[in-house]
Amino acid sequence: MIAVIDYGMGNLHSVRSALVMVGADDVVLTRDPAVLRASERIVLPGVGAFGECAKNLRASGIVEALEEEVMTKKKPMLGICVGMQVLATEGHEMGVHAGLGWIPGAVDPLPVKDLPVPHVGWNEVIHDGTHPMLKGIKSGATLYFVHSYAFVPEDPSVVAATCDYGGAFTAAIARDNIFATQFHPEKSQQDGLRLLETFLSWNP
Repeated sequence: MIAVIDYGMGNLHSVRSALVMVGADDVVLTRDPAVLRASERIVLPGVGAFGECAKNLRASGIVEALEEEVMTKKKPMLGICVGMQVLATEGHEMGVHAGLGWIPGAVDPLPVKDLPVPHVGWNEVIHDGTHPMLKGIKSGATLYFVHSYAFVPEDPSVVAATCDYGGAFTAAIARDNIFATQFHPEKSQQDGLRLLETFLSWNP
């Protein structure tokens, strides 16, 4: 079973539909700690402001169970968009907001001057081909983004892919059993679906 965390801040049905499309036969939208503990894999989506997402996630009552399953039991987890950003120590959007702190770093405004913000649309994702979650996705493939802020990790070795929009920013992070993307794989057509399909069998 794949648990897609429902805390009111994500494209839940789009994510679930995309996972089913690539072969997942048991995808549950949940905020129930018992369901989370029974799952084999976890997806943490997110859309909107960092502070609101962090607040809603904590209000859902599942942070303790989520931390136990991901950080202690090491279940594979995929974070998407703000679901990646909230893994950081803090976010700097209309103030300073505490994240989960699982991957030290901050979420800062995109480094742009003369380009529209938010960054919306297709853009090239660059990676070195070493992470198994990116298998079959060529470096330079275009994937779909919708965001105004970017994750700046303290440890650059967790950066699995980058993108350039007025400057380079983190497009994906990876550490142990956690893989997370700033882009939306559920909206990124074949390459995005390929990543979701790989997640179904990823054994970090």
